[in-house]
Amino acid sequence: MRTRTIEWRNGTVVTVDQARLPQEVKVLEMRSCSEVAEAIKAMKIRGAPLLGVAAGFALALTAYNSIAKNREALVNELENAAEILRATRPTGVNLFWAVDGILAKAKDFSGNVKALAGLVVEEAQRIADEDAKTNRLIGKCGAELIRDGDVVLTHCNAGALATVEYGTALGVVRVAWEQGKRIKVVATETRPKLQGARLTTYELIRDGIPVTLITDNMVGYVMYKRMISKVVVGADRIVKDAVINKIGTFTIAVLAKEHDIPFYVAAPKSTFDLTRKSADVVIEERRPEEVTHMGSQRIAAEGVDVLNPAFDITPLDYVTAIIREDGILYKKDFDKFKADYQR
Repeated sequence: MRTRTIEWRNGTVVTVDQARLPQEVKVLEMRSCSEVAEAIKAMKIRGAPLLGVAAGFALALTAYNSIAKNREALVNELENAAEILRATRPTGVNLFWAVDGILAKAKDFSGNVKALAGLVVEEAQRIADEDAKTNRLIGKCGAELIRDGDVVLTHCNAGALATVEYGTALGVVRVAWEQGKRIKVVATETRPKLQGARLTTYELIRDGIPVTLITDNMVGYVMYKRMISKVVVGADRIVKDAVINKIGTFTIAVLAKEHDIPFYVAAPKSTFDLTRKSADVVIEERRPEEVTHMGSQRIAAEGVDVLNPAFDITPLDYVTAIIREDGILYKKDFDKFKADYQR
């Protein structure tokens, strides 16, 4: 059994500080919703599925520590906590999915305040357990697309660190590796926060899976040289017409299409937001210092204007297939779910 990235331990949420990796493995112990929210904003906790689980545990901390005298008061506390969590990061949908799901069950619950608090903790733990199960199923489905000898390019980090314990895009890689397929991974550095360089390579080296690190602007070169067999990435939100994922994903998808390389997206059903189109999604803009500095060292000229979106939008036309826990969706399926959710 793999070590979980995040755990509930009797009123404490325990996870690793991803901002410190790989230089330092620092464990965070959080005992309030506000602590979890701050860790999310600082990207100590990141990765769409993990954000959903962390948000669920933040509501669990609110319920666990509440001194509310009645059910209505506790529901009000949960609603206030939910607003704090929703304000942390606007683009990934899993956080909103988890918060809204737990709140809906809390509002429908008719038991006493103590039982309601227990329900919230149980729901948060259920979401965590379900994520672990879901990601293994995604890996199993996706491994069918990976052949012996493939070189898989991945972007950002959609591995165990972005989920409870196994990963989405890297879950596909892990299952293929466990099946004995002799594969290799090419990981992009993923500027400006370097999740590929810091986190994806850390995970794969730890697991003994061969990985080569490249800068983001080398993708065209390695594809032109026929060094890549397939691309597998994760997603932060999948809408009716596009995949929203880490900035740079769209560039990779365009290059993959130009070079006839399959471009796969691995994501659970909880990442789908099929009531919206890409134009409806708020793309998070992050601090200029992430671009102008490397750590504390300035690398750009003083006074330069900076554009720093954390995510970009890849139209579904560039996606070969989406790998979910319940199977693989191809172009015909995209057309169907787009039609099913027309508004």
